[in-house]
Amino acid sequence: MVSANLARTQSWWQEKLHRLSLHARVTLLAAVAVGFAVALVSVSAYVTVRQQMYRNLDSSLIDRAEQAAKTGVLTNQQNLATIPTDAFGLSDIRLGLYLATGQKVGAADSYLPPMGPTELAIAQSQSNEASVRTVGTRNGAHFRVISVPAEFCPIMHPCQQDREARLPAALVVAQSLDPIDRTLHNLGIVLWAFGLVGVIGAALAGNAIAQSGLRPLVRLTGAAEHVARTEELRPIPVSGSDEISRLALAFNAMLQALARSQDRQRRLVGDAGHELRTPLTSVRTNLDLLAQADQRGGLRPEDRQQLLDDVRAQMDELTTLIGDLTELARDTPQVRDAELIELSNVVEDAVIKVRRRAPGLEWDVQLDPFPVWGDERLLGRAVTNLLDNAAKYSTPDEPAGEDQPPARVTVRLRDGVLTVTDSGPGIAEADLPHVFDRFYRSSEARSRPGSGLGLAIVKHAAEQHGGMIYARNAPGGGAQFTLWLPHAATQSR
Repeated sequence: MVSANLARTQSWWQEKLHRLSLHARVTLLAAVAVGFAVALVSVSAYVTVRQQMYRNLDSSLIDRAEQAAKTGVLTNQQNLATIPTDAFGLSDIRLGLYLATGQKVGAADSYLPPMGPTELAIAQSQSNEASVRTVGTRNGAHFRVISVPAEFCPIMHPCQQDREARLPAALVVAQSLDPIDRTLHNLGIVLWAFGLVGVIGAALAGNAIAQSGLRPLVRLTGAAEHVARTEELRPIPVSGSDEISRLALAFNAMLQALARSQDRQRRLVGDAGHELRTPLTSVRTNLDLLAQADQRGGLRPEDRQQLLDDVRAQMDELTTLIGDLTELARDTPQVRDAELIELSNVVEDAVIKVRRRAPGLEWDVQLDPFPVWGDERLLGRAVTNLLDNAAKYSTPDEPAGEDQPPARVTVRLRDGVLTVTDSGPGIAEADLPHVFDRFYRSSEARSRPGSGLGLAIVKHAAEQHGGMIYARNAPGGGAQFTLWLPHAATQSR
């Protein structure tokens, strides 16, 4: 039950704290921390001073009582009966004797100190130890009572000559604690006052620190709200090297990444609109021609078939282009749900697929096993694009003569490096830096089919798998593309 109540109380406090602003929490934390420290110091100081005052008082009373017991002046009934305690310089205390028989003897015209079982035990045991105790109520008389063993001399016996006449007793001394209580009360007021001033000062200091320290965070919050409201991705100025400055730098880096992503999306949408417009216009033109011809009596069967084949080819190109755009639109930094793949099998399947589409080419293929972690569909698409590109540029526009070597595509896979070399005209030096750009097509490629996205997809797949792709002209002629992927043992799942 108690633990449940504590849990509910803690949950309630946490909920209340979470509702406060960070500024208020910093101020409250500073005030609570200083208040706790001040309370700890105040309690320690109060307890230390109180114990020291009581220790000094006890030591003084015991010394005075023991000296009085030794001299025998205050233990003589004749002295007590005729001389008040003021005459002995004991006006601030009460004095009395507690005999072992239970009789109480006090000084003349004086109040007896509190006497009880503790003092009676000292009188009866006559041990060398003194007893110390506090007697009284909180708001009434308050005394510190000291009792030491003593020998009482009755008035009718000359105790100086006859020591056997002395009776065992306890000399009891009680001093009022009112001066100490007043001192401790004043000390408590001073400590509370200084503690309150300290807590207020800590709260003010915490408020000033919160305002100064959170000013960059307020500026960062305003910048984030401005971005959300206006979609302007301008970085905010940063000064300093503290944690908030690092947060601002990370925020600026996020804005830059977001700006780059927006630029890529705009460029992709613009290029896609441009590239989609061409096949759609062609399809629409052919359909308009077919409709107009049907209104005039129709076309010859061979012309109609040619027109339909043209429309079908344009639709296939449009389908391929949409698939490529969908692939590139997945702007993810790395492959999700990767699995262990044998790269040589992926390349072999791609070679079989492309070889059926280009039966007139010779294929020189040598593949070594190489495991990788990745997306088999995406890797297969990338390798197929590389082979399709090589087959497209290796196929001559005109049939080769008897003295010309046959067109060939060379494929090698060794240690995770896939090299595809065609027998085409190669890549112009001005086009080499741009062959992997989206929708980029060289002047030689504009007469051939394609969308200009195939090699961009290859680069996209390589980067998602932690690899790289680069192009160059082979020493023996033709273009050579090299795709490198890391081994499965060096990749994390």
